[in-house]
Amino acid sequence: MNGSKSPGLAGFGVLKNTTCHTEKKISVFFSIIFMTVGILSNSLAIAILMKAYQRFRQKSKASFLLLASGLVVTDLFGHLINGAIAVFVYASDKDWIRFNQSNILCSVFGICMVFFGLCPLFLGSVMAVERCIGVTKPIFHSTKMTSKHVKMMLTMVCLFAVLIALLPILRFRAYQIQASRTWCFYKTEHVEDWEDRFYLLLFSCLGLLALAISFLCNAVTGITLLRVKFKSQQRQGRSHHFEMIIQLLAIMCVSCICWSPFLVTMARIGINESRSKETCETILFALRMATWNQILDPWVYILLRKAVLKNLYKITRGCCGVHIINLHMWELSSIKNSLKVAAISESPVSSKQINLQPLSSMGQ
Repeated sequence: MNGSKSPGLAGFGVLKNTTCHTEKKISVFFSIIFMTVGILSNSLAIAILMKAYQRFRQKSKASFLLLASGLVVTDLFGHLINGAIAVFVYASDKDWIRFNQSNILCSVFGICMVFFGLCPLFLGSVMAVERCIGVTKPIFHSTKMTSKHVKMMLTMVCLFAVLIALLPILRFRAYQIQASRTWCFYKTEHVEDWEDRFYLLLFSCLGLLALAISFLCNAVTGITLLRVKFKSQQRQGRSHHFEMIIQLLAIMCVSCICWSPFLVTMARIGINESRSKETCETILFALRMATWNQILDPWVYILLRKAVLKNLYKITRGCCGVHIINLHMWELSSIKNSLKVAAISESPVSSKQINLQPLSSMGQ
């Protein structure tokens, strides 16, 4: 590129001096296992979320379920596309010169790596913002946060992630085959040009910003729910919020644990330029950690559902003999909970009136 290399050979410079080696049979085996487990897990999570969405289509929980479905669908396609390309590369003995003469496969692989990396992080932060609005501003959420608006947000997030992924191509910068010869990404070796550093830092900063937004919004949501609890001395108002905040916290923890090593590694390479001491093994380990995020995300919705949590509660109460949570709180609808939280948050007088009113009048 830059007038000195032909586009077809742009990604092959790293193949001349490879210092990172992987065992072919083991790598193919684990790639197939991870891809299969990821596809099955995400497919099961999609079925669960779509069933729940049909139940809560007209309620405030519907927007959260729609965003969660978008996240799981993104993870599913990430496993399907990236996994299929990785298996093909391993099965072809990583001979990129033979099957990637025009650098098309590497470009597609790099675009998919960036898109399916950033999009789930963006969606996780949007879900945290949506829940924060639902708890702190429930009236605004119930009237303005419609399914149409949520679908528009999903579309905008995906388009933004696509733009970031296509940015190097639009700037006539080819994605590079990495030292392990198993995947393609931005240039990570001998990074000296400002534009190559910019892509690495942009990817890292956007990912870390998404994690920071998720942490901040989840903290605000949790503090608000605790304040409502101590203020009203009521437990019923936490029903659907309790389930969703547990899922959000789990998603945030999984994303932070899985993605932080890779994002920090890319940021260090971008900042340190050619003096970066990150080895191929370090980058490959961080990448595999990030891959686990797409496997663990769907299990958050599979395991941390209301029905599962109720059974865990019963088992815990049976073993410990401690009454932790009133099971009646699970029976209240989402709209009733949101309206009750809104009334309690506005004034102490309103909370006293709500406690005297029958729940059926609140839903009208």
